[in-house]
Amino acid sequence: MKYSRFAIVATLSLLVAGASPAAAADKAHQQLMAEIRMLQEQQQQLQQLVGGLAETLKVVTSKIDDQTGASRKAFADQKLLIDNVAEGVRVLREKADDTNVRLSTVSQELEAVRQAIASGPSPTTAAAPVEPGAAPAGEPGAAPTGASTAATPAPPTGSAPFISPQRMYDNAYNDYMGGQFDLAIQGFNAYIASFPKSDKADDAQLNIGNAYYAAGKYREAADALQKVISNYPQSDVLPVAYYKMGLTYTELKQVDLARRAFETVMQKYPSSPENFLAKQRLDGLKGK
Repeated sequence: MKYSRFAIVATLSLLVAGASPAAAADKAHQQLMAEIRMLQEQQQQLQQLVGGLAETLKVVTSKIDDQTGASRKAFADQKLLIDNVAEGVRVLREKADDTNVRLSTVSQELEAVRQAIASGPSPTTAAAPVEPGAAPAGEPGAAPTGASTAATPAPPTGSAPFISPQRMYDNAYNDYMGGQFDLAIQGFNAYIASFPKSDKADDAQLNIGNAYYAAGKYREAADALQKVISNYPQSDVLPVAYYKMGLTYTELKQVDLARRAFETVMQKYPSSPENFLAKQRLDGLKGK
């Protein structure tokens, strides 16, 4: 009987000892699964956070692109406004110069008339009215007619009327602005022939190219613009000439020459207003 009780106690002890490791393993397994679930939840939260950040980044990038585009457009508009104001100031200055020339010419004419009047006969020698019985004009004893009129010098025959350089340039430019491109080209050519050393000779040559371009004569426009580059290497209109050359070659489907002209503007004149325009045109030529 004692042996039986001892056997039972030993058996129960062995069963308890065997069950303890199994319970511990099950508890560790449950804890591990709990940690895995926690990690999965954290991973989902991180994915949601990354997705939110990506969406926010996309919105911010879109806003930056919009602001950049708006800034570029505003910059281009400001450049155009500044160029228009500068052109208006230049035209006003030219008109002021032309006005000064006119005033000088009028002053000289008035001085000539004054001298002519001063050198004429005095008013006391003017012929009196013919009284009844007096000899008619042209007969013996008659007073000479026209004695009181001053001798006004007549302009020399066969001489062309004087025109100032500014007037000649303005006439040609007005024809250009009015769409009379053939007349404008003739006027600018005449200006260059008459005043080859003028400060506006390069502008006149550039406008010849512009007139040809506006008329759709692109080959002639390219030749005229090339003269600006060749004949006036120190001119301040060279950025415009190269840019317009690029536009002309684009119309002529000569993409390589057009690209070279736009690249010249960007390389040689990076601070000019045409630099931004040339870059836009150059980007448009990609893939052609």
